[in-house]
This record gives sequence, structure tokens and C-alpha cells, in this order.
Amino acid sequence: MKSLDDLFMHFLQDVYYAERQLVKALPKMAKNAEAPALKAAFTAHHGETIHHVERLEQVFEHLGKPAKGIPCEAIKGLIEEAEEVISDSVAGAVRDAGLIACGQAVEHYEMARYTSMIAWATATGHTDVVSLLRQTLSEETKAEKGLGDLAAHDINKSAAAMSKAA
Repeated sequence: MKSLDDLFMHFLQDVYYAERQLVKALPKMAKNAEAPALKAAFTAHHGETIHHVERLEQVFEHLGKPAKGIPCEAIKGLIEEAEEVISDSVAGAVRDAGLIACGQAVEHYEMARYTSMIAWATATGHTDVVSLLRQTLSEETKAEKGLGDLAAHDINKSAAAMSKAA
């Protein structure tokens, strides 16, 4: 990577790969969540993530590049962590709390990537794609806040009560 354009393209391919992996992972997270509100949050974000992939494909199109991802080790690790939470815990509030933490980690990763790509697109004159990236960043931020609210107002309290009872 010798230019900011090269870096932007690398991160675009990285996040494209990540979003496509999340389209596969979110249904499993929803299936393994016990709290109906958490299932609904993961399911809703799955639908949004499909649109994130479509928006990224529009970004590639605007840039005149083929939509292709490159393996993203970070997202692989975050998804693997969610799979460990599922396999190493029993269904209930403690697992839900772990799934929320994994979901928030994914959202933070994506928020960081989209924030950087927006700045780089602006700096390199690719202003035609900024609104697409901002729309996705807004949805990622909202998803993270929603997960945090679920944790703070319900699930962490239930998980703590289960821990005290154990």
C-alpha cells in the first residue's frame, strides 16, 4: 500500500469480507440468544448487514472496482469468540451477556473501519461514496447502542442474579 487510495481499497475489501461473514454469523447468534429482545436485535441487524454488503458493492461500483473481499483476521477472531461463548456456556442470561459483548466488539471494529474509510474517502476526493459509508456507520453505531442498552437494563442484571444463585 503506497497511497491513501491503496489503503482505502484495502480496508474496503477487508470490511466487505467482514460484513459478508457477519451475514452468516448473525443468524447463529440470534438462534443461540435466549432473551427475545436480543434475538430480535441480532435478527434486525442481520437485515441491516445485508444492506451494508449492498452499499459496499455500490462503493466498489462508484470506484470502478470489482466487489471482492480479502480475508479479515480480526472478524474471523471475533466470530470465533462468539462461537466459543455459545459452545462454552449454557443457554440463558450469562450466554446472552457474552453474546452482547461479542456483538459490541464486532460493532466497535466496524465503527472504527467505517470512520477511517469516511475520512480517507473525503481526503482522496471520493466524496460520492461518503454518504453510503456514513449511512452504514450510523446503523452500526445504533446497533452497538442497542446492545449496550439491552445489557445495562436487563441482561447483565439477570446474568448477575444467576451468578449469585450458583
